[in-house]
Amino acid sequence: MDIGIFYGAAGTLLSGDDLVADVTQAQVAGFSSYWIPHMPWGPDALTSLAIAGREVPDIELGTGVVPTWPRHPLAMAQQALTTASLIGDGRLSLGIGLAHKPVVEGQWGIPFDKPIRHAREYLSILAPALRNEKVSFEGETLTGRGSALMKGVEAPRLYVAALGPQMLKLAGRMADGTVLWMTGLETLRTHTVPVIGQAAEQAGRPKPRILAGVPVLCTDDVAAGRAFAAKQFKVYGQLPSYRAMLDREGLAGPEDFAVIGSEDEVATRLQEFADHGVDTIMAVEFGPTKDDYERTRACLSQLV
Repeated sequence: MDIGIFYGAAGTLLSGDDLVADVTQAQVAGFSSYWIPHMPWGPDALTSLAIAGREVPDIELGTGVVPTWPRHPLAMAQQALTTASLIGDGRLSLGIGLAHKPVVEGQWGIPFDKPIRHAREYLSILAPALRNEKVSFEGETLTGRGSALMKGVEAPRLYVAALGPQMLKLAGRMADGTVLWMTGLETLRTHTVPVIGQAAEQAGRPKPRILAGVPVLCTDDVAAGRAFAAKQFKVYGQLPSYRAMLDREGLAGPEDFAVIGSEDEVATRLQEFADHGVDTIMAVEFGPTKDDYERTRACLSQLV
């Protein structure tokens, strides 16, 4: 079972020395990867990973995910390649996503218009740019032209946040896999894995990597943990894309999706994700106290 640490999705973002310290702890404990989101507030994800990666070797570092709308794909590629060159060893994984209409329109003032078209045009520029290939693309809303951005830098792996069928097919055809959130076992089995897998196969691409963010709390007080999860992750039960995933599973809210319980219960639940096609579990540690985080980290470290 491949487990990485996904820090920040539970509401707290680290930067500077605190981030370096946590990535170091994850690397020493044997976790294969460390992921951070790019929120509408807080530090820039790629810049943060550049800092951490210069200090901490031998662990994959990834974004989960950087929104596409505010950054031209050539600018995204340039920053990602810069980060990759700084941390070295082909360790960077670039996760990108469409974000959500309330943020895109309400905060950035950008029309959330035809998001699938936007994603397709974005990837048509970003993917070759990351490979340092010549780019010559003119779409309906995005244009990209130019030669190699940073010759000699290994391309980051490219993952696309995808939940619905159109985005999953796009990720299968044009990226290395997908980053999931609030996606349950039955949805993985009947929807996510077969849709993205078939699209990749038809495009002649390798089997896509499935990365799944999963909230995890190791505790003896499951009721209290569920109550905390309901509060901590409340917004994810309200955003339409995640609400649709929860509804597919018949779950009332994120507290029903979260993995909460003893060490044995956590191990069993996480193994189910691996058994249903998840290649890397991105564990989102949460809890009301520092002891909860420490016990959860210790529990997870025994599974890697």
